[in-house]
Amino acid sequence: MIKKGLVFTLIWIFFFFTAVAFSDQTLVNVSGESITFTDEELGTIAVSPEKEFEGITINITVNEGGPKGGIAGPLYEWRDVWEKLTGAKLNIVEIPYAAHYQKVMTDLMTGTGQFDGFFIGSDWMGELIAGDFIIPIDDYMKDPRFPKWDPDSLPPSIKKLYTWGDKWYGALNDSDGQILYYRKDILTNPDNKAKFKEKYGYEYNVPPKTWDELYDISEFFNGWDWNGDGEADSGIVMHLKVGAQGMYHYASLSAPFCILPGEKVDKYHNVYWFDPEDMTPLINGEGYIKALEFQLKLAKTGPDAQVAWSLGEAWDYFLRGKAIFTFSWGDVGSLVQDEARSKIKGKLGCSILPGTMEVFDRSQNAFVKLDAPNVWGNTTGGSWHGVISNLSKHPEVVYHLLAFHATNKISFWNACRGWTGVDPGVSFHFLPPNGTASIDDYIANGFNPDDAKEYLQGYYDNFFAPNIAPYLRIPGGNEYWVALDRHLSEAYTGQVDAREALNRTARDWEDITNRIGREDQLKSYQEAIGYTP
Repeated sequence: MIKKGLVFTLIWIFFFFTAVAFSDQTLVNVSGESITFTDEELGTIAVSPEKEFEGITINITVNEGGPKGGIAGPLYEWRDVWEKLTGAKLNIVEIPYAAHYQKVMTDLMTGTGQFDGFFIGSDWMGELIAGDFIIPIDDYMKDPRFPKWDPDSLPPSIKKLYTWGDKWYGALNDSDGQILYYRKDILTNPDNKAKFKEKYGYEYNVPPKTWDELYDISEFFNGWDWNGDGEADSGIVMHLKVGAQGMYHYASLSAPFCILPGEKVDKYHNVYWFDPEDMTPLINGEGYIKALEFQLKLAKTGPDAQVAWSLGEAWDYFLRGKAIFTFSWGDVGSLVQDEARSKIKGKLGCSILPGTMEVFDRSQNAFVKLDAPNVWGNTTGGSWHGVISNLSKHPEVVYHLLAFHATNKISFWNACRGWTGVDPGVSFHFLPPNGTASIDDYIANGFNPDDAKEYLQGYYDNFFAPNIAPYLRIPGGNEYWVALDRHLSEAYTGQVDAREALNRTARDWEDITNRIGREDQLKSYQEAIGYTP
C-alpha cells in the first residue's frame, strides 16, 4: 500500500507540474481587456513561482503623454501585469518631447546613471552608439527566460532603425513612416469628380499619383462645405508647430523632389542629407527649395491655424471630417476607428505618398523630367523603441520589459489603438498575402474592414517600396533635426522665404558637423547610408 501510494503521489506530482509548465496565462490590462499567453511566449522568468526580479525598480524615460499618450501610454497600460509577472517595479519617467533627448544625453555623458533605459527616437542612435551608451540585446533575444518576440517580422527598412551593424539594440515597438490618408468617399463621388474635371481639365486619380495632382485636388476642395456640416472645409491639414515634430512633414514630402534614384548609393543617387564625399549639406539645394515652396503653397489649401498645431490638433481636424487629405503616421488609421473621436470610420483611403514627374539631378545641376512618378517610401519619424543604458545595474530587467512589449500579442493590441503611438509595420500586423494577421483580428479590435485593408496595404507599400528615403542616424542627428525644424517654422510663419530658411539650416548643419568633427561625421554618415568611397 505504501508503494502504491508513493507511486500515485509521484504520478500526481508529475501531472501537476506538467500542467503548470504548459498552462496558459490570461493577463488583464488597465483597460480591462485580456490576452492569453503560453508559457513559452512569456518566458521562464515570468512563469516561475520564484520572482527573480523581486524588489528591483527600473527607471525608464519616455516622451511625456500620460496613461493615454503616444508611446508612454502602453507602459502604463501593461505596467501592473508586468510587475505581477516579474516582481519588479517600473518607474515611468515622462519627459517633454523637446527636452527628452538632451536629458538622456546629459545622464549618459555625466555618468549619472539615473535611468535604466530609454524609449528613444531612432535618430538618436548614432550618438548612442558612438558613445557606447547602450548595450546590444542579441544574447537576451536567444534566451528562453525572456518573453519571445520575432525579429524576422520587421521589414528591412524598419530593422535598420533597431540595429547597428549586425547587432540588435532595440526590441520591437513602433514602426514609423508617413503615408497619405484621404477621404475615399468624397474623392470617389461622381459629382465631385465631374466638377473637378470641368475646372481643371482632367480626371484625377484616386489616390493621386503626384504631389501636383494632390495640390489641384486639395485646392479644389478647399474653402467650401463639401461635407455638409454648414461650414467651409479644407483640402489638407498638417501639423507644423515648431518643437512638435512638424519638420517631418517636409522630410517626407520633399524626398521625390530631391532624391535621384539609382542602382546604388553614390555621390548623386539615393542621397538626401549630405554629400557623401565631404558632408556638405544638401538641404539648401534647388530640389529642396522647390519642395518647401510647394509645401508652403499646399499649406494655403488648409486651415491657417495649422502652423501652430501639434499632432493631436491636426489629427482631430481630419478625424472630424474637415479635410480631404493628411499625411502622417500610423496613429491616424487606427484613430479613425475610434467613433468617440472620429466621424469618418468606413470612409478612409490610404496610400504611399505621391511622387513627382521631375527631380533635381545634381550631376547636371538641373531638374530632369521623368517617365513615371518618382515615388519614395519612408521611415520618417522616431520609430520609438526602448534601449538599455550601459549604466543600468539591471539590464536583464529592462530587457524583460522591452521584450514583453515586443511580443506579437502585446504589439498587435497596441497597434490597433491609435492613442498608444505604436504603429503597424511588421508581418503579423499585415493581412495576407503580405502578412499573417486576419481581417477578423482587426474587426474584433474595432476596425471597419475596408479601412483596415486600405490602411495596412498603404503601410505595406510604404515600408516595402523599391526606394526608401535615407534615414539620418549619425552623431548629432537630433541637433540637425532641431535646426531644420526651427528654420522651417520661420518659413511656415512667413518670417523668411523658402530659400533663406534652408540656407540658414545649411549653415547650422555646417556648424554642427564642424563642432563634432567632419572626418568622424563623414565616416559615420557613409556607414549609415551604405556609401562606399
